[in-house]
Amino acid sequence: MRKTLGRLLPLAVLIGTMGTAGLTAQAATAAEPAAAAPATAEQAAAADIKDRILAVPGMSLIEEKPYAGYRFFVLNYEQPIDHRQPWKGTFKQRLTLLHKDESRPTVFFTSGYNVNTNPRRSEPTTIIDGNQVSMEYRFFNPSRPDPADWSKLDIWQAASDQHRIFTALKKIYTKKWISTGASKGGMTATYYERFYPRDMDGVVAYVAPNDVVNDEDSAYDRFFAKVGTKECRDRLNAVQREALVRRGPLEAKYASAAAENGWTFNTVGNLDKAYEAVVLDYAWAYWQYSLLADCGSIPDAKTASDQEIWDSIDAISGFSAYADQGLATYTPYYYQAGTQLGSPDIKQPHLKGLSRYGYQPPRNFVPRDIPMTFQPAAMADVDNWVKNNANRMLFVYGQNDPWGAEPFRLGYGARDSYVMTAPGANHGANVAQLRDGDRALATQRIQEWAGVAPAAAALDAGRTAPLAKPDAALDKQELPREHQLRP
Repeated sequence: MRKTLGRLLPLAVLIGTMGTAGLTAQAATAAEPAAAAPATAEQAAAADIKDRILAVPGMSLIEEKPYAGYRFFVLNYEQPIDHRQPWKGTFKQRLTLLHKDESRPTVFFTSGYNVNTNPRRSEPTTIIDGNQVSMEYRFFNPSRPDPADWSKLDIWQAASDQHRIFTALKKIYTKKWISTGASKGGMTATYYERFYPRDMDGVVAYVAPNDVVNDEDSAYDRFFAKVGTKECRDRLNAVQREALVRRGPLEAKYASAAAENGWTFNTVGNLDKAYEAVVLDYAWAYWQYSLLADCGSIPDAKTASDQEIWDSIDAISGFSAYADQGLATYTPYYYQAGTQLGSPDIKQPHLKGLSRYGYQPPRNFVPRDIPMTFQPAAMADVDNWVKNNANRMLFVYGQNDPWGAEPFRLGYGARDSYVMTAPGANHGANVAQLRDGDRALATQRIQEWAGVAPAAAALDAGRTAPLAKPDAALDKQELPREHQLRP
């Protein structure tokens, strides 16, 4: 949320003009997709799956890409700009469909960002050997209304996008559905469940931050005080500090790189602010995407050349991140971080006297002509709902992932729900990395929620395993590197 959150990869929930209670009521009245023309069971069975998908009102084909054992479609779906007032215009939202068989369950995936238009399977899809619908989050190009009314970018509107897609496709994919996503996608799956708890049969939310009180971020400071080893923390801190000590020569390199690549810094304000933002992301970005075993690759700040310091900061944080060209893709994320999701603000005492700006807020990364007002009740509402109403929800975190410092927690009202942590894992934590007992239990529950649990697994969770055969290309995990401080 900062580049993980991009500040917050590098992560508040737009309630709109209504109170929290009003959102729940409005959820029930979100615009529903029109029903397809009736067909007999025989006619439906005989129709090609592409024809059936394209018969959904508002659905159109961008392209079909072949993949062995599947049909893969890139689609557009017409959505209301405002689900509360659907007559006020629509936009085209991009989604993909990895079709295996209508007799299999379906996974509803979103990254919370742009959709990948190449065939990919999320981990739950391999666990249940199912179909997968993947949705591009509203306001990420090209799924953006024109003109863009940014007040319509909030978690309820996005959940309503998912609800309409599910309602339309459930007529075709009638078996069980599981929603999933990682990081901002895990947050998205959780928010969807909060507003439409009757849609999904289970939720698998990976590494989903839960910034309940935006102004209270001491959990992140505690995390960075103990993560990994002292030797590794000191090594990272020393490089960060040295990058600010050598600000003059390194900013000269930055200016040269900006001129070469056409980078500008109008949104953040100037090159100096962008430079410091990249440097302050360094330790966070390292733990988000690297492992303790990688610490040997961090240069010794006492002996490192300017180029070595530059190369390490660039490889881990990325100097393009806070240029206008790097920020543009993630404007919707920063907007949400500054209006509903919240964003972390860590102390970094080892930079005292060297940092001029501290961790800059999301407002600094969104063009000034886009108004932003933070809504503190949004995340508190979701957190309270999860604690008291979670049902068939699994949260997976990585032990060494900064975003897991503020996780979702379960209360007495939760049922058949779990929070599990993968030892030593980063922001790519998944079920496969859990301890043996947790991995077996998680796999069993996901398969049972999807209605495909093998009979043997019902007697012995240790006999569970993903139902789909591994496929290196299809199962490739793609973690974005260009903007680490995003979730």
